[in-house]
Amino acid sequence: MGGFFGAVGNRDAIADVFFGTDYHSHLGTRRGGIAAWDKGIGLQREIHSIENSPFRTRFEHVFEVMRGTAAIGCISDYDPQPLLIRSRVGIYAICMVGVINNAQKLIDDYLSITGCHFDAMTGGSVNSTELVAALINQKSDFTEGIRFAQESIEGTANILILKNDGTLIAARDKLGRLPVFIGKKDGMQAVSFENFTLQKLEYKQEKELGPGEIVQVCADGITQLQPPGEKMRICSFLWSYYGYPTSCYEGVNVEVMRYRNGAIMAETDRRTGKDTGIDYVGGVPDSGTPHAIGYSNKSGIHFARAFIKYTPTWARSFMPPQQTERNQIAKMKQIPVPELIENQSLLFVDDSIVRGTQLRETVEFLYNNGAKAVHIRSACPPIMFGCKYLNFSRATGDMELIARRIIHRLEGDAGFAHIEEYSDSSTERGRRLRDAICEELHLASLEFQSLEGIVEAIGIPCENLCTYCWNGKE
Repeated sequence: MGGFFGAVGNRDAIADVFFGTDYHSHLGTRRGGIAAWDKGIGLQREIHSIENSPFRTRFEHVFEVMRGTAAIGCISDYDPQPLLIRSRVGIYAICMVGVINNAQKLIDDYLSITGCHFDAMTGGSVNSTELVAALINQKSDFTEGIRFAQESIEGTANILILKNDGTLIAARDKLGRLPVFIGKKDGMQAVSFENFTLQKLEYKQEKELGPGEIVQVCADGITQLQPPGEKMRICSFLWSYYGYPTSCYEGVNVEVMRYRNGAIMAETDRRTGKDTGIDYVGGVPDSGTPHAIGYSNKSGIHFARAFIKYTPTWARSFMPPQQTERNQIAKMKQIPVPELIENQSLLFVDDSIVRGTQLRETVEFLYNNGAKAVHIRSACPPIMFGCKYLNFSRATGDMELIARRIIHRLEGDAGFAHIEEYSDSSTERGRRLRDAICEELHLASLEFQSLEGIVEAIGIPCENLCTYCWNGKE
């Protein structure tokens, strides 16, 4: 995943971009970067690894080495960015958030048509942001180039550009899978992935870009370069998992959605009699906790934090890409509260169940600390397809997904023709899936939020939401 923040105005923008980018640290843990424009210096840029040290620590010196009335910053879980580009449309800095599924084809086409080259990274791969820039540069101006890039890309691309005249160009993905917000304060304009960042830096939110919308942003205001399209497929996981609790997307707050989602699950359990004999409800921290609060408030079962994540050294929400490191860090994070675990029947709400590896570790940890029973509720439906549009579960092949593995174990490849039945707990196949996962993870019970339930909790029509990872519908 990743996030970006940019600011332009009639005074130095470095401080706002430093803090604004830092407020996107929950979206990535690998690279951070800032680019700035000053009338006397021109474009400047710094990129650092943030794998072992947070963005704020790596960039705290930026006030001494950079200045400018316009700047952009980016947190990235993958390629280094922003990049500085010199091209037919001008000199500019660019960053992007998203994923390009047809990158190899686009690279091959570009090389065959232009005879130019890319700066290759380790293993010969090409930086996705450089590929986006190469697509833009094939056209005569930024608007036409961004339109061409987004039409060519199979995947998702939110784009933020800092031009060599100190203005910004912001573009939301053509189907609006991720958000882009514009804010304003005295003499300054800002562009942000997360809208709460604008509030914290005293910007008033002026606009949430629509799908495919492109705007130019300068100190004096916003100029629309391309109006929004009518079709939207915003990612449902922004509310269930990715989004920061204080964020709003399309007018729907993340924390409030999670409370509502938990309440819907609790009501479903009440109707089916699955909420009996539970001593405490808790969340698999951190993103599962608000779902659990909603469940507790609706069910009347006391909420408790039976284990706590050790945040002084493990504060960051994302995990390393290597599974072995994820397992070790998951163990290191969890500190038990024995009085709330021993001889208790506990129900935990997790934001999602992907591979099941981390959940298995958590369940074993609870049983090792004396839990009588561990029940699990997933705040979203079973994940049946690896994400094609963002980086959620992208490193996971479909057969690494626990739901897929279980279906294959039960029926072989023929089972994949019955994904909808397996997702539905009221069907025989749905019950078999849940029973098999319970056996594998040693759960007393398991249930998933239904697709209808999560759509109700978000409160946006299903046709405007991306639900591909649950039902395979694009």
